[in-house]
Amino acid sequence: MKALAFDKNGIENLKFTDYKDPEIGNHEVLIRVKLAGVNPVDYYTVERLKVNPLPHIPGVEFSGEVAKVGDHVKSVSVGDRVTIYGRIFDGTCDMCMAGYETVCRNGGRIGVDANGGWAEYIAVEEKYVFKLPNEYTWEMGSSLTVAALTAYHALKEAQLRPSQTLVIFGASGNTGMFLVQLGKRFGAKVIAVSRKSWLREYGADFVVDYNEVEEKVKEITNGKMADVVVNSLGEQLWDKSFSVVGVRGKLVTFGTLLGANVKVDIGQLYSKHISILGVNRGNRKDFVELLEICKDCKVKTWKVVRLEEGKEALKELFSKDRDGRIFLSP
Repeated sequence: MKALAFDKNGIENLKFTDYKDPEIGNHEVLIRVKLAGVNPVDYYTVERLKVNPLPHIPGVEFSGEVAKVGDHVKSVSVGDRVTIYGRIFDGTCDMCMAGYETVCRNGGRIGVDANGGWAEYIAVEEKYVFKLPNEYTWEMGSSLTVAALTAYHALKEAQLRPSQTLVIFGASGNTGMFLVQLGKRFGAKVIAVSRKSWLREYGADFVVDYNEVEEKVKEITNGKMADVVVNSLGEQLWDKSFSVVGVRGKLVTFGTLLGANVKVDIGQLYSKHISILGVNRGNRKDFVELLEICKDCKVKTWKVVRLEEGKEALKELFSKDRDGRIFLSP
């Protein structure tokens, strides 16, 4: 089969090449990839993460059709449209037993610790494969595994409630666009921190500029500030995101694109009873719920390019011109 693969870290080593066709065991599913997302995780995978196997095929987000099933597979059949839950888990550790597969003590990630979806085919254990409802486009199906799931899990962990105020930094990004949509489904007032006006079409009640965020949030909330703030970008926006958290508010973080080292004003933290939450994708229960909740979600697509153009697509991930998601079509 054809695939994008690398044998050592570095984007210059990512090659469109022939790769051995995957073989499946009794409990595995062979998926013919229809579309794969380009995610920041893929960039870090290629550039610096320790991966398995080598040569390695990246691609943490993808969807496709079942091409073949193992003898003991029961949940899907040949021809089914499917997507995947992408966290590798053993199901036996204390975290898995508590329903937190996303932090399995012996876990990993499909696309990092096993081959991913930047290929014509991929073999995946049945427990990670889920039928994709007919309402979902391939673009949506290839955004569920990381972008949408992380957004949903973040809002669940923050216990966002109806009528609360949600402020989203990085609202036009892969995950941000789902935070906006799901925030409305939770019944919140959504403030998107961005210059992208299209976020109103995705459900944002307000779209405010980074330079005016403190003033605008104060104005919109009559001085109470936000109940939940999500910072998916990291260090460079930390102070701004922390400044708009209200009394007993929560600051949720899961991204480090703009740096990972921050300072925290402990006085503000305890005097305002602020909680800081780190989240990491989501659990299988979250994923099952998401498949129902997000049937009418939208994904903004910037480009769909051929698999062989994947190296250039990866470079464009951080382009200032990018406005929406990039997908690869095998």
